[in-house]
Amino acid sequence: MRNTNVLISGASIAGPALAYWLDRYGFAVTIVERAPAMRPGGQAIDVRGPALDVADRMGVLDAARELATDLRGMSIVGPDGEEVFSTTERTASGGDLASPDVEVLRDDLAELVVGAGGDGIEYLFDDSIAGMEQDDEAVRVIFHGGATRTFDLVIGADGLHSGVRRLAFGPEGAFLRHLGAYLAVWTAPNLLGLDRWQTIFPVPGNAWGAMAMSVRGNGELRVYMGFDAPEPVPYDPRDVQDQKRLLASRFADAAGAIPGLLETMDDAPDFHFDAMAQIHMDSWSKGRVALLGDAGYCGSPSSGQGTSMALVGAYVLAGELKASDGDHRAAFAAYEAELRDFVTANQELALANMDRNRDRASAEMGMADAGEERMDGVAAVTNSYKLRDY
Repeated sequence: MRNTNVLISGASIAGPALAYWLDRYGFAVTIVERAPAMRPGGQAIDVRGPALDVADRMGVLDAARELATDLRGMSIVGPDGEEVFSTTERTASGGDLASPDVEVLRDDLAELVVGAGGDGIEYLFDDSIAGMEQDDEAVRVIFHGGATRTFDLVIGADGLHSGVRRLAFGPEGAFLRHLGAYLAVWTAPNLLGLDRWQTIFPVPGNAWGAMAMSVRGNGELRVYMGFDAPEPVPYDPRDVQDQKRLLASRFADAAGAIPGLLETMDDAPDFHFDAMAQIHMDSWSKGRVALLGDAGYCGSPSSGQGTSMALVGAYVLAGELKASDGDHRAAFAAYEAELRDFVTANQELALANMDRNRDRASAEMGMADAGEERMDGVAAVTNSYKLRDY
């Protein structure tokens, strides 16, 4: 087999999932991750449709179900604290509670995927790719830590703001489409006393508002706050305090439970803030470099399908490399041909979800039916894709 020495940038879910399959197919895999260890926090994410099959084949599905958020339902609470809607049939984040889908915390699923990969995969934490030079034979990689190594292939699984994409394809602005909103998420104490429950706090004139859900045996909350911004908002992506100030300013007039939730930002160990955005590219590969998951085709959190696209994408990319006996040109072309329609449908779903969300806000309709409508669209997309066997 050719091209068996592979470097993957990014150790969230897409990268370790790809490493799992490549390692089992006989490739030598290294993962480089900018963070000093596995990143904590992140959203509750969903494993759906064909991604459930991928997780099962990886041997992590049962464990993911054990770690699932296990919510009993959701409610909507007005600024005066009065409950205006409640259901035990679905949640805004996870959809139909009777479905086979699994909603699990991002960091919990990442730990499962990394653990499934085993000791044969090399991890380089607290480092990243500073430069790349490729030719017909290999890719010479320069790391920020000072080392230089040569790999047969490099895969960027390093998210929306991918460094691999920037180095191999060009500036982010050529591919990123701002969707007119920003979202923050962080871990907080369960000051609301929620019991396996999700509560939404609408904000007049804001299509996103705030949401909190109890996790990990009700010992914690995951808090979400978002706001509309038709044009990109200037902020320092490396300055977390700057991001917290920006978020607080957008919710300065909010009432009810929101001020108390905002106060928990100060001690949050995992505050994350970013634009709702998508990545659109004519090709996901260039020479010996390819992109996976959000790095190549981010759908935005509004799709509810980012994790599923990452898991399915990793499975397909590894499978095509195996099927082509390591011929990267054939494998990368087949990977894109196999997934392009699935990715496009998920990105269109995200745009439809955002339009519906804004329509509700402008009509003061609230979010009572948000989960139901969104999941109808997700089901249509996931049911349209059949996982291949490699």
